[in-house]
Amino acid sequence: MDLQGQVALITGAGRNIGAETAKLLAQRGARVAVADNDAARGDKVAAEIRAQGGDAQGFVADVANEDDLRGLVDGVVRQWGRIDILVNNAAVSDNKDILEITRQEWDSVMAVTLTGPFLLSKYAAAQMLSQEGGGKIINIASTSGFYGRKRAVAYAAAKGGVIALTRAMAVQLGPRGIRVNAVVPNKIGSPVGKDEFDPNRPIVNLRGRPGVPLDMARAVAFLASDESDFIVGDMLLVDGGVTALMPGE
Repeated sequence: MDLQGQVALITGAGRNIGAETAKLLAQRGARVAVADNDAARGDKVAAEIRAQGGDAQGFVADVANEDDLRGLVDGVVRQWGRIDILVNNAAVSDNKDILEITRQEWDSVMAVTLTGPFLLSKYAAAQMLSQEGGGKIINIASTSGFYGRKRAVAYAAAKGGVIALTRAMAVQLGPRGIRVNAVVPNKIGSPVGKDEFDPNRPIVNLRGRPGVPLDMARAVAFLASDESDFIVGDMLLVDGGVTALMPGE
């Protein structure tokens, strides 16, 4: 899965799934834009990649801010001249039920988790269409987008939107040389927005172990490579078999 000569932009890349994905894509030869809303986190991951012989640069961006996203795309193109791979990873959760959540909290989750990927994909896709070779967009969805939850009503709705957005973009951009897919995790690494991994977090799956960020990074690397050339508009489940289980089993 050689990514030599390609430029990858990853949001939320300062920790957890985003950081591991940035490191793995760099190992495969990609030049990596490590985008995060925390400059220190992003710069740390970029420095770790460079220390291993890779090419990476930290970028600061709030994915809820449209001007930041335009500036992010422009900055990556100034740095390396193109964008070949976009990984929409940044997200926030609410952990509220519908009677608890406020409109402000709902809007905040939607801005980061759904509208951000839409806007960044729009600007990155325009760049991809302006260059030779097309591109790949990989959205990080969630099993929460397929099933109801006792909590996190906004997050579930936003991730359901990411799934629909992925399919819509795949239909619109696929014939123009941009493959769009999503990877669907279930309880991979630390919870959304958290730095610490809780080994006691309840895990029920068919592998008998918690998912780790490298599980996701490998799936993203596959979808970013030519080995997945005939896969478009798909949802690649990286959930340890959770969705195969009958409720109550």
